[in-house]
Amino acid sequence: MTSILTNHSAITALQTLRSLASDLQGTQERVSSGLRVAIASDNAAYWSISTTMRSDSQAISATADALGLGAAKVDTAYAGMTSVIKVLTDFQARLVAATEEGVDKAKVQAELDQMKDQVKSVADSASFSGQNWLTTDIADIYDVNINKTHVLSSFVRDANGGVSTKSMTVDLSEISLFNSTGGGLLQKDPRDIETIAGMRRLWSEIDGAKVWGPRTGGASAATLPDRVFSGPLDLTGVGDAITFDVTVDRDEPSHGISPPYHPGKTTTGVTIDKAFLDTHFPSWNGVINDYRDFERALDRALTLANTGATTGLYPKYPSGTVPDKYYLQTLQNSGLDGSYIEISNLTSQVTAGSHGLGNTSAQAPRGSQMTLPFNDFEVFRDGEDPDGIEVTFSFYVNSESPKTYSFDRTYVNNLLGKTDGTVSSSAEMVTLLTSLMQADWPDVIISDTGTGVSMVLDPLADRRAGSGSRIGFSDITVSHEPIPTIDFMNIDIVQNPDWVRTYINYMETATARVVDAAATLGALQTRIDMQAEFAARLAASIDSGIGRLVDADMNEESTRLKALQSQQQLAIQALSISNSAPDMISQLFR
Repeated sequence: MTSILTNHSAITALQTLRSLASDLQGTQERVSSGLRVAIASDNAAYWSISTTMRSDSQAISATADALGLGAAKVDTAYAGMTSVIKVLTDFQARLVAATEEGVDKAKVQAELDQMKDQVKSVADSASFSGQNWLTTDIADIYDVNINKTHVLSSFVRDANGGVSTKSMTVDLSEISLFNSTGGGLLQKDPRDIETIAGMRRLWSEIDGAKVWGPRTGGASAATLPDRVFSGPLDLTGVGDAITFDVTVDRDEPSHGISPPYHPGKTTTGVTIDKAFLDTHFPSWNGVINDYRDFERALDRALTLANTGATTGLYPKYPSGTVPDKYYLQTLQNSGLDGSYIEISNLTSQVTAGSHGLGNTSAQAPRGSQMTLPFNDFEVFRDGEDPDGIEVTFSFYVNSESPKTYSFDRTYVNNLLGKTDGTVSSSAEMVTLLTSLMQADWPDVIISDTGTGVSMVLDPLADRRAGSGSRIGFSDITVSHEPIPTIDFMNIDIVQNPDWVRTYINYMETATARVVDAAATLGALQTRIDMQAEFAARLAASIDSGIGRLVDADMNEESTRLKALQSQQQLAIQALSISNSAPDMISQLFR
């Protein structure tokens, strides 16, 4: 229907033209920006994701920059370390040369001093951006809370949208050559735990190296010492004989044991005379010429009479025995608990000489007791283990199997309510040992003497004395020992000419430690390079992902643009035709 009031075709053409204009504007914006999602209204979900990913990409780029800074620090430290290794190798060669006879040690020392200064100079100058990993200033290089530095390695966003950064940890205790408070790889280790409050004793110290041994308590069998023989001893006369009684292994009430007290085993009438000698030593003809022969004859008599006693001679260094002296001793094979020996009812008639026997006795003490002379000590930090160094030891009583215990800094602090790892009094040492051992050894009485720690096997629970009783520590190990006791900068073959070989051994160990540190830096270099490469790939992947979400397809958009432009031209022509139709109708009425 044609109407003179409403031009329907023009209205339709105009609506089409307006729609095409809107589509054309959007297409032109996408072509000009290259984005199909430029603002939130284009696609709220994709716009939000892409905005977050762009932020992550920028953070990863910053991480890559930080990795470059970290790589520079590692490269600087590694360069310094390799230079130091070369100097240390030459240093050791000079020490080896100093072992030759006739070498002027003063001149060699002058070279060594120059090398020491060179090592220190390299370590001090290996600094980048104000950080030096070879010369450090750490209050306690073994404190795991402060002996680390970090290199930023990655930026992470978790599934819940939370963000965090990850770092590579560098343990400076494994790298530092010189630390202001000691403990560097070329410095002596200040963490000397000494006697561990008396649990061990110093056996020897050779060229600065300490050798420790465990403290033990024990006793020898009861002994009648220093019997003096004067010969020849002639038993050829009528009635010549030596006769006596022997008592072994009686109990000693003063040891604190409970009654009844055993009187021991007594053998009566042990006799040495010519008949005895002719039977057992016929070539002697009744005459004992020296102390060695008398000791043999006396031991034979004691053995044949089943007395439970024996004899012995005193060894003489470097060989032989002490002249004219012997001793008697209980064998402690009587099955009794005591350790005792007594010669009684002695009668003696000899033609000549003196045998040295007499009415006398000896009581051995209980060996299952000892006192630890207390010295305060610190269970030091470890540098790697947050619980600190570990002390491990075994403890035994008599013939029972040893039991093993250990404690570390954390254990001591928790037990004593401290934070510094110290055991500063004998009372605290009693608390420590009791906490470890009481359950296994309830009969061992551990008490504070004021200046030490007493450890006694309760005599009411164990009556043994002499060689049948013992108590002590064994297999004591400290996790960080042996520790370096020599400082590289203090090596001096002029002042300590006898230490040259010790210095050589030290340099072997010190160089190996520095090589290990260089290997650690090399591994860190490799990891940083790998992480930097990964960061670059990750950033590229994120950028690619953003592009897939928001980038416009330029081929598609350009084709659409041309189509819309053509449609726009057709719409304009249609509108023009529609607007001319009313004029044609009005001409019919003219």
